[in-house]
Amino acid sequence: MTVPVLLSDERITRIPAIDSGEPLVDLFSRGISAEGRQYVRESVADKLAVADTFLPTGVRLHVVEGLRAIESQREIYDGYKAELKILNPGISDDEAHVLASRFVSPVEVAPHVAGAAVDLTLVGEHGPFDLGTPIDATPEQSDGACFFAATNISREARTNRTLLADVLTSAGLVNYPTEWWHWSYGDRYWAFVEEREHAIYGPAKYDESTALEASNS
Repeated sequence: MTVPVLLSDERITRIPAIDSGEPLVDLFSRGISAEGRQYVRESVADKLAVADTFLPTGVRLHVVEGLRAIESQREIYDGYKAELKILNPGISDDEAHVLASRFVSPVEVAPHVAGAAVDLTLVGEHGPFDLGTPIDATPEQSDGACFFAATNISREARTNRTLLADVLTSAGLVNYPTEWWHWSYGDRYWAFVEEREHAIYGPAKYDESTALEASNS
């Protein structure tokens, strides 16, 4: 399996973010299945809606999380980094930082904080599809099966991951390869993969009146 470029890599962190000012929208307003009210940038929502139409009849995208508050991102990152230091006694802070970025983005480049990313899966008439691991399974918990290209998953899970990737990449989103469920557009990782000069989204602050206005447009 090819070693993925991580969000902590300077090839990602040195990419500038020039925010387009695009509003946040509620995914429900775009007809996308989601757990509660989930917000993303307008173009991300539009691309997810397009990807949804590419799926076979009876299969839908289901978003578990979109926009994430900076405070929540920092809490998740710090907690996982501390856990890794316990699991790997003696590792340096820099080493823990790199390991943590396989699973949680450093706050300063986090796609969820920008409203640029979603964690999602496939669902059908009988519930969620088998994609090999639960969403948010760490590399340690899953023995690396959370990596998109992992080989230690079933044939069914591989088929479902391929379907997920086909519709989302066709719609213009990119995957973070250590997490099969994480897809984004407009963030630094997208800019790296698509060879763009800069990201088009920086940290987003949810404003209810702005988001509702965009959702109703």
